Amino acid sequence: MNTELFISRRLFFDKGHKKLLSQRIIRIALTGIALGLAVMIVSVAVVTGFKKEVRNKVIGFGSHIQIINYDSNSSYETQPVSKDQPFLETITTIPGVKYVQPFATKPGMIKTDEYIQGIVFKGVDTDFNWDFFNKNLVEGTLPDINDSARNNEILISEEISRLLSLDINDKAIVYFINESDVTPRMLQLEISGIYHTGFEEFDQLFILGDLKQIQRLNDWRSDQITGFEVVLSDFNQIENIEQDIRSLVIQYRDKDADILRTESITRMYPQIFDWLSILDMNVWVILLLMVMVASFNMVSGLLVLILERASMIGVLKAMGSPSWSIRKIFVYLSVFLTCRGMLWGNLIGIIIVLLQNWFHIIHLDPSTYYVEYVPMNFSIIHLLLLNAGTIAITSLMLIIPSWFISKISPDKTIRFD
Repeated sequence: MNTELFISRRLFFDKGHKKLLSQRIIRIALTGIALGLAVMIVSVAVVTGFKKEVRNKVIGFGSHIQIINYDSNSSYETQPVSKDQPFLETITTIPGVKYVQPFATKPGMIKTDEYIQGIVFKGVDTDFNWDFFNKNLVEGTLPDINDSARNNEILISEEISRLLSLDINDKAIVYFINESDVTPRMLQLEISGIYHTGFEEFDQLFILGDLKQIQRLNDWRSDQITGFEVVLSDFNQIENIEQDIRSLVIQYRDKDADILRTESITRMYPQIFDWLSILDMNVWVILLLMVMVASFNMVSGLLVLILERASMIGVLKAMGSPSWSIRKIFVYLSVFLTCRGMLWGNLIGIIIVLLQNWFHIIHLDPSTYYVEYVPMNFSIIHLLLLNAGTIAITSLMLIIPSWFISKISPDKTIRFD
């Protein structure tokens, strides 16, 4: 039988100590622990949710990895590559690769009677995965792209629709410039649908339509495209998988074929992902501060408990209990009290996260934060790690004040009592 654990449990469930001064101090300490853990849960949920939401939007427009012509620069006016590549089937067998899809881009301008807006026409074919844009579709339908004839339907953003006063089924005049042409080329396209992601930087830029339209504009053959988009199942594996894809591209390259290169989404938009990585430091600072507050609250509570139970400590020492055994009693008691505060902290934190996820109470400016409300990512793993870390660090810090028990003299505390 664990005697120390038995005594600490009796003290924890003892109702007679509620009138003691320590009870009020313990309540303050437990409140600090509860609020500290709640802040940690909300902070981790906000940062991970924000990073996930912004990252998914960037990937929705550009995928995880692109395979493009080596001569293509950072603009959306690209050099063509062949659609028939020997490495495509092998890439789809790499663990972590979900699918590969061809694409093409062409910068242009949409002109109305009153306004002009610069855009990037992203051409896709029948194999394109529309899940991201279907999720963010607010009006109309997706372009019906087929293998036979060119399709004049396009998908524009709600931002472009508002700026140019365009609506579903309206005709949009789009102008494109080629280096070899003296006059711009014009396309009259029909708006089939309107999407809204809240990522204004991209919403004001991209329209989506048939890839064959870009092939016609650039005088490309039917087998020429800008490149391939590779979508992964896990963002954290992007560097390793890109290395594998790069090796395959080099391995399967013919001597007379175009030189291809790979480009990850993190290198295409470094300013966005560098900004997101900075958020991790903010979370660690918050976690460190909150754990320190919770630990010092519990340390002060334990010192008060030791002072109020000085007579009990003296009796136990007089009966032959060693100091380390008595210290274990108070450490166990403090851990029980800490767990009670953590229980309330978990409830508060989880309720805040769920309420924000369900009702979107706190809103943001999408032009600054790329999202319209504070996204929350509720993760059981994060919750367990936060609780385990809090209880572990707090318990270790409780060992320090428990050392004062060895300084308590039994004859003085019993005589004083």
